This record gives sequence, structure tokens and C-alpha cells, in this order.
Amino acid sequence: MKIFYSLAVSVTLISILSGCIIVTGHDSKAESWKTTQTQNRSLISDLELQSDRASIIAKLGTPNFSDAFIKGEDNYRILYYRTQHNKSDGETTKDETTPLVIKNDKLVGWGDALLNKVRQL
Repeated sequence: MKIFYSLAVSVTLISILSGCIIVTGHDSKAESWKTTQTQNRSLISDLELQSDRASIIAKLGTPNFSDAFIKGEDNYRILYYRTQHNKSDGETTKDETTPLVIKNDKLVGWGDALLNKVRQL
């Protein structure tokens, strides 16, 4: 009977203690996007012009957004990667990203100025 009582108490304590949560004030979601945008800025700055789209996606992962359009004889794809924080709303918006401009499957540059120039051509 004493063994049964000890076992019951042990199981109860383990069950109670396994439900405890320690709060450290660390927001892992905030750290996640901070880390992601820091990594993206670093990876983008190391990109080589004329890199193909597949190698860019292999390096940076799936973009937050993407656009595609044809202008004349050229196919454009715009890959948007999160690189800066603007608003704490839990969502990534295009104004928090850097656009990578890919023309005919080759990287021709990045940034809003280039994207605006390409769209005006």
C-alpha cells in the first residue's frame, strides 16, 4: 500500500510540474522576424548580379511576395524579401521588403529605385 501511495504522489507531482511554464520575457516571434530580416539584408548584399532565380531562392528561401510581368520581349519577376520593420502588426507588408528584380531569369539588381525604373520603361 505504501508503494502504491508513493507512486500515486509521484505521478501527481510529475503531472502538475510538467504543466509549469517559465516566462522569461523573451518574445521568440519578434526575435524571429528580426533575425530573418538581418539575414536577408546580409544575403542580399552578397548576391551577384546575373545570378539565376533558382539560385537566389535556394539562398534566401521563398520570398514574402512575388510579382511577374512581361515588358516587350522581356520577362520580369520581382521577389520581395523582408529587410526592415515598419509597423508592429504581425504582418509583413511590401514596404517592409526589398524587391529583387529578375529579368529573363537573371538578377539585374534590387531596390525600389530600380523597380520603379523598370516599371516606367
